[in-house]
Amino acid sequence: MAPKRKKSPSIDPQGIFSGMVVFLVETGVQSRRLQIWKQKLVQMGATTEERLSKKVTHVFAINSQALLQQLDGQLLKRFKPRVLLYQWLEDSLRSGEKVSEDQYHLLVDMEGENTKDKSLVLKLVNENTSSADELSPHNEKIKSDVKKFKSDAENKGLSEVPNSPGSSDSSPLSQTLTNPIPSSTLHSDLSLPYSPPDLNRSITEIFGKLINIYRALGDDRRSFSYYKAIPVVEKLPFKIESADQVKDLPGIGKSMQDHIQEIVTTGKLSKLEHFETDEKVRTISLFGEVWGIGPATALKFYEKGHRTLEDLKNEDSLTHSQKLGLKYFDDIKTRIPRHEVQEMELLLQKTGEEILPGVDILCGGSYRRGKASCGDLDIVITHPDGKSHKGFLTRYVKRLKDMKFLREDLIFSTHSEEGTDSGVDTYFGLCTYPGRELRHRIDFKAETASRIQRISA
Repeated sequence: MAPKRKKSPSIDPQGIFSGMVVFLVETGVQSRRLQIWKQKLVQMGATTEERLSKKVTHVFAINSQALLQQLDGQLLKRFKPRVLLYQWLEDSLRSGEKVSEDQYHLLVDMEGENTKDKSLVLKLVNENTSSADELSPHNEKIKSDVKKFKSDAENKGLSEVPNSPGSSDSSPLSQTLTNPIPSSTLHSDLSLPYSPPDLNRSITEIFGKLINIYRALGDDRRSFSYYKAIPVVEKLPFKIESADQVKDLPGIGKSMQDHIQEIVTTGKLSKLEHFETDEKVRTISLFGEVWGIGPATALKFYEKGHRTLEDLKNEDSLTHSQKLGLKYFDDIKTRIPRHEVQEMELLLQKTGEEILPGVDILCGGSYRRGKASCGDLDIVITHPDGKSHKGFLTRYVKRLKDMKFLREDLIFSTHSEEGTDSGVDTYFGLCTYPGRELRHRIDFKAETASRIQRISA
């Protein structure tokens, strides 16, 4: 019997990337991820080029260092393509349409090219666009702030992406890999997508606290509104001095503007202060930070007289998962440095490939958004053929337990072999970085790539 031909992915010439001629900077990007991006671009109407030329409209890079390692700066000046972070491509695929390019531009200052330190300046607005005019035609304040931002950057230079902690060829995880990538590469800034400086941290930190409080109180609607506002505020290339500067931005409604105005004026938010002085709210919020304890359970514990985590240790009704969440409360709240997340992702990819060749294993969440540290590891598992992922997670978890990478189970559910396209295998647990006992939260989701695309869209 003749083997079945593989169906080629359909190409939509009028797709969301129609008209784009793209050059992808490969430095610092995993080959499998690069292959996926190329495929998606072509499927959705773009053309990819193997070298930079005047035909190229867009260049994508992971950061400016990777860009200038692969491309001659003079060619960039000559052809003047739009230079964007790969995150723009990710966010466009997730939303199902091209998102605004404004906050994804990489501007490389070439004037310092021959200076002793050859420092690079990253900016959020590309010199080849009309920058401030494109950002907000209705907001003169934003225009002037962006122009001032550009001027300050040119005069003083922006901070480069912070260096990762010093690398060592003898790191526990490098020794685990049969063919380890040199630790200088693992820990280099090429692996760290540029994340705009959070110039409005006073606002985003308060909003972050409100997310946790409303979540603990069971008010998901309010919690989600602050969740949506944080990345919008984080990416702004200027310090907010008035709520008028953000009134036209997505996710920033009237109520959110009032909060921002109060914070920039007084440095605090009365709503948060009220919550923090309310014993009931404070206690329920604390209990809600324990893994496995939801709003209703937190309230029940409060009504039973519990006020501290120490009190909870004597609670007979705690489930196995809640006991683990309480036992490793401090561990779980400890953030994971980005370079360690990257090393663990490499270990997970290598282990998965040994079990199922061709499997795609990627770390998502704040790691994919370029954050310097992560609260946990969100791992998405797919396979190009759309079916081999079924049953994989059970074998994968067993192997990772044998390696002492996975330490405790929280939840494990398998649905992929039920015969429905919506079946997803899910594992929540605790893992450790090789050589340490500190527990980190880790989630695995094994599902079809097509399902992920539908959810993203």
